[in-house]
Amino acid sequence: MSRTALRICPLCEATCGLTLTIEGTEVTGARGDRDDVFSKGFICPKGAAFGAVGADPDRLRTPLVRRDGVLREATWEEAFDAVAAGLRPVVERDGPNAVGVVLGNPNVHTMAGALYPPVLIAGLRTRSLFTASTVDQMPKHVSSGLLYGDANAIPVPDLDRTDHLLLIGANPLESNGSLCTAPDFPGRLKALKARGGTLTVVDPRRTRTARLADRHIAVRPGTDALLLAAIAHTLFEEGLADPGELTPHLQGLDELRGALRDFTPEAVAEACDVDAGTIRTLARELAAAPTAAVYGRIGSCTVPHGTLASWLVDVCTVLTGNLDRPGGALFPQAATDRTPRPAGPGHGFALGRWRSRVGGHPEAKGELPLSALAEEIDTATDEGTPVRALIAVAANPVLSAPDGDRLDKALDSLEFMVSVDPYLNETSRHAHVVLPPPPPSQSPHHDFAFNTLAVRNQVRYTRPAVPLEPGRMAETEIMARLVLAATGLHGTDPSAVDDMIIGQTLGKAVTEPHSPVHGRDPQELAARLTGVSGPERRLDMMLRLGPYGDGFGARPDGLTLDRLLAHPHGIDLGPLASRLPQPLKTVSGKVELLPGPIAGDLPRLRAALRERPDGLVLVGRRHLRSNNSWMHNVPALTGGSNRCTLHIHPDDAGRLGVHDGAPVRLKGAGGEVTAPAEVTDAVRPGVVSLPHGWGHDRPGTRLGHASADPGVNVNQLLDGRALDPLSGNAVLNGVPVEVSPVAETISTLT
Repeated sequence: MSRTALRICPLCEATCGLTLTIEGTEVTGARGDRDDVFSKGFICPKGAAFGAVGADPDRLRTPLVRRDGVLREATWEEAFDAVAAGLRPVVERDGPNAVGVVLGNPNVHTMAGALYPPVLIAGLRTRSLFTASTVDQMPKHVSSGLLYGDANAIPVPDLDRTDHLLLIGANPLESNGSLCTAPDFPGRLKALKARGGTLTVVDPRRTRTARLADRHIAVRPGTDALLLAAIAHTLFEEGLADPGELTPHLQGLDELRGALRDFTPEAVAEACDVDAGTIRTLARELAAAPTAAVYGRIGSCTVPHGTLASWLVDVCTVLTGNLDRPGGALFPQAATDRTPRPAGPGHGFALGRWRSRVGGHPEAKGELPLSALAEEIDTATDEGTPVRALIAVAANPVLSAPDGDRLDKALDSLEFMVSVDPYLNETSRHAHVVLPPPPPSQSPHHDFAFNTLAVRNQVRYTRPAVPLEPGRMAETEIMARLVLAATGLHGTDPSAVDDMIIGQTLGKAVTEPHSPVHGRDPQELAARLTGVSGPERRLDMMLRLGPYGDGFGARPDGLTLDRLLAHPHGIDLGPLASRLPQPLKTVSGKVELLPGPIAGDLPRLRAALRERPDGLVLVGRRHLRSNNSWMHNVPALTGGSNRCTLHIHPDDAGRLGVHDGAPVRLKGAGGEVTAPAEVTDAVRPGVVSLPHGWGHDRPGTRLGHASADPGVNVNQLLDGRALDPLSGNAVLNGVPVEVSPVAETISTLT
């Protein structure tokens, strides 16, 4: 007999509510939850395939341990014994930095990925931390840290109330949004237009989002910062800059005007391939709109001036008075945020507190560039010890980082590696131990990260829709045991990890004067926590201490886990609201408009005014039915438009002798790949586009469907040397490539 259960979808950042149909223990269907307070029934193809994702026969069901060079099935006890035996000797012999930690994008989509990696890193005391952030959004974290003093204080566009939205390097009709958690992003954009608002899209491709726009500007890839600087310059030059009520919260307005003096529309027009008149129109429309928001995403982050572009997104928002006001860009307030502290100066945000051993790359937000992982493993220097052991959690950097071939070889040289991954993929195939988490239907879900980026304040939690199968281990327990094995406490009850965090958190909270539990007994507070597991007790604690919480009885109507469980479709906490100056943690206590590192990087942007690409440049691409390399092994999410083809403009195809459907060779600084051409005017002349996440052709994986149509790894065209210097983010877009028909190349060689 079938039943239904609710689940929040973990397959992208939109976090839609699902209603699952379950036969026995099998998820046989998924539809949108119409009563969900946030998504209101919206679902995309990924959510509809929720059951197929979990039922993939290639998903690992038991741990694997390498014996005599071969990965073989093992018990959980054997697997964690092997983890402790493999990691601890490296730490004790070579120090904590000899153990690297790589965190992949799926970590922010699970409770386990949110709750335990910080404990693991702190327990190891390693500085060798690499995450997917430095091939994605790290520039936004850095710019926010420098502007507001907090790298996680990211203002999001108020999609439901804005009158004018300027999107740069974003395609939310395919991605469902990113750093802007918004179920039914397409519907929200259509609603914007229906109420008379304006949508402008800046993108070198005519994406689905661009086709919806009132104006599409096909900018030259990599010049977003120049375009934004010229918009900001125009706001100053034409007397349109008017921060309004923001002014008392700003520092450096006059200095900012001087710093942008050289970036006139006429000066940037040729570099951007956007005429000066259009740039001035963009600035005027932004200033004239009753409310407006500027939103930049991966296309403006993964470029040579990613941090400057991210900074200028917020600068334009500030100059038009649209920061921290309804209809502009506001700071969300998640239910599990820390207890709001009184407004006032903070410690600020620092870059480069340490540097990588080989390349000397400065850390950002405690992380080193993922592009530097291979050299940190395979290169000896007089300074420090190479990474000799690696913990990879939901990470596949062989495909997601530049020059996967080099990293592939480097991983093979490690003394020990453990992967937490449901698949034996291009990266985990190198592991000595693989710890597979259960399917998402068998895990609880709360969005710790994405609620801090949501376009409406709300809180939702779903318990597992299906009980754990025999032989499975909860992902939260896997991560807790990994913490213990890596930090010398192997064999301790895994509940000790949650108990430790609860004790530390409450012990600190009772000493903070602004806390609702100031002066109380932390043990008494811990005894009041509810929940059937350590992770649930931690969630209850965070809710109670948070901005909407009950303060352990201090606010009787406040949030608790029990109250949240009584509202299975979630609790709406209202639209985003103005919060300044409370979120600011800068030393000045103000929005610091021209931080030193930003000012120091502006000469590099001025030099870009004179740069012109000689040939073709490459940009990435995302499909609605895909999310990085996660889902290519699910038949329902591949095929059709979700193919690994090279988009090339008809003018460039004709000039190069490239024919639609024929194989072409792409060559970049890091290597070359061959892919079928797709001749289309959806890309502007001079630009080619290849999707990321493909390249499933390496031996030793267990990805039956993906390996049958492997595609090519776009990041193999990169050698990893091109980075945004402030954030360490890899430059993945706007990179020069050579394109030639395969037949022509072969005839030349012969």
